[in-house]
Amino acid sequence: MIFNTAKVMSKGQITLPVDIRNGLKLSTGDRVALIYENNRVILMNPAIYAMEKLQEEMAGEAEKAGIYSEEDVIELCREVRREVEGI
Repeated sequence: MIFNTAKVMSKGQITLPVDIRNGLKLSTGDRVALIYENNRVILMNPAIYAMEKLQEEMAGEAEKAGIYSEEDVIELCREVRREVEGI
C-alpha cells in the first residue's frame, strides 16, 4: 500500500505524487478514472476499471453457454470458424 497526500488547488486540481503515478504506470497525458463510493475516491487506470466492470457483467455467462473449460472455448472457436468459412 502507498499512502500519500495531495493539496487541492483553487481550481480543484491536485498533483499525484510520483510513487502513485509510478504504481499506476501513468505518463503525462494519460487519463484516470475517479470512482466515488462510500465516502472514498478510488483512482484507477480506466482500462482496468472497464475490464473489471466487464468481468462483473459477464460473470456466469460462460456457464450459461455451456463453457466450463479451456477445451470448451477451443471447440467453440472451431465451430465458429467452420460456420464463417462455410465448412
